[in-house]
Amino acid sequence: MEDLKQTIISSSSIDLEQRKNWYSPAAEAYNKARPRYPEELIHQIVEVAQLSRNSKILEVGCGPATATVAFAQLGCSMICLEPNPNFFRLAQHNCQPYPNVEIQNTSFEEWALETSEFDAVLAATSFHWISPEVGYPKAANALQESGYLILLWNKELQPCYEVYQRLSQIYQLHAPSLDRYQDRETQEEILRGLGKMAIDSGQFKDLISRQVVSEVTYNIDEYLMLLNTYSPYLKLAPHNKEALFAGLRHSIEDDFGGSLHLSYISAFHIAKKI
Repeated sequence: MEDLKQTIISSSSIDLEQRKNWYSPAAEAYNKARPRYPEELIHQIVEVAQLSRNSKILEVGCGPATATVAFAQLGCSMICLEPNPNFFRLAQHNCQPYPNVEIQNTSFEEWALETSEFDAVLAATSFHWISPEVGYPKAANALQESGYLILLWNKELQPCYEVYQRLSQIYQLHAPSLDRYQDRETQEEILRGLGKMAIDSGQFKDLISRQVVSEVTYNIDEYLMLLNTYSPYLKLAPHNKEALFAGLRHSIEDDFGGSLHLSYISAFHIAKKI
């Protein structure tokens, strides 16, 4: 739990102006390669948080609207905050069919608080970028009485361990700091910690958590595009990334037939405002 807190503190302590442009080099790739959230999980969220076309939702860090569209289709009113200008433009494009959605190019920290206005505050794989001391109280203040905080997560896509072991040799050559594998038990522990932090904030109660595991197949180009959307790869020096990706491409072509089978955990935490 302490490691998780330190990771979140590290993410949220990055200068706000830097965070606004963090994903700009990979915005298009993020929009294309990152998986959406499973319909099964969305349906469960709608039921637990009692969402309907009459609901008003504030989304924090909507990105290119990866989760937004699923909720916009309910017909509910949404205000979606996104500080990155590239994501902002993509979100506007992706939400064009939904006049009930308003995208604002601002951070949650800078957003002018509308007190007690929303039935739900939604954050889809984004709340870890915000300092807990700011995020939880401001989310609670934005909610109506007994409103819901909805934290939605997609964990990193991963191949099976045997495939990872083969690819690990390439990472050790070109980017040993990125050579890591989280088994399902570790990822589930991280997810439990994220839910516990919401309750430990003292702003929320009655936590409900659920998860599903999805399996997908990515070809080489899709997989390398996906990797390029993860923060550690954005930090990697260009020459190291070029060598790493060339090695991965060669191995995936020769050893795995040009594609990889991946799995990932999607989860939500829903808690009621105290």
